[in-house]
Amino acid sequence: MRIQTLAASFALAAAMALGQGNPADDRLYDQVRLKLAGDRDIGSNAIEVEVHDGVVTLKGKVAKAKQKTKAEHVARKVKGVKNVVNQLVVSP
Repeated sequence: MRIQTLAASFALAAAMALGQGNPADDRLYDQVRLKLAGDRDIGSNAIEVEVHDGVVTLKGKVAKAKQKTKAEHVARKVKGVKNVVNQLVVSP
């Protein structure tokens, strides 16, 4: 019985370490990715999205400064997003 409890605790810790411990963050991740993918000006393939406690971090490269600004604006508009950290780099 103790081995099962230890195994369950380990599985929970591993899931949390992989970012699977917060359903609200998972929902925000999905919604931000969908909004970015649906915007014809952004082209989200090169944009990496991370979410932790409602804070969205955008990483990667975009071709224009306008895309960087718009990606942040789109992410901010998703309900439940507390803040956006824009680490996108403009690289034509």
